[in-house]
Amino acid sequence: MNRNTLCSRIGLLAAAATAFAVAPAWAQSGTLYKLDTKCSVKGAAPQACVVEAVNEGSATLYRHIMGKTVETIRVTESPVRMSVWIDSTKTWKNLDNAAARFSTNTICFNGRDLCAINPNYLNSVREERPDATAGRDLIKVEFGADGRIDLTCYDDGCKGVGK
Repeated sequence: MNRNTLCSRIGLLAAAATAFAVAPAWAQSGTLYKLDTKCSVKGAAPQACVVEAVNEGSATLYRHIMGKTVETIRVTESPVRMSVWIDSTKTWKNLDNAAARFSTNTICFNGRDLCAINPNYLNSVREERPDATAGRDLIKVEFGADGRIDLTCYDDGCKGVGK
């Protein structure tokens, strides 16, 4: 599987889960790819990071490695659920939301708690789903307490939505 397809899948799952959740589950295990990019934590300035996608059972883990700091997002596909690893308690916590902004090639989790930035990050999403993404800039997904998708909104429809 090429890097563009894999980048597209993280964008599909993370940013537009209900609109785009048609990607088949990955059957192989192990590291899918490593991507040198920039990440930010808690709204801070972007810094160099590596995003490593790894299959683990029925989930894909996206490790955002910034020096000695590692932030991990877990994505399951059926049903789509996303969670973040809380190292202090050694548990997974369901995300509240995820969003993608095409104009900045940014995907963020729980507001701006963790963001990944890359100039080509979401381009393959647009290429694979031109009808769904035409004229769109922001796609946001809100998750319920059980981790499942409660709401997907686009652009101006996201104003006033969420926390």
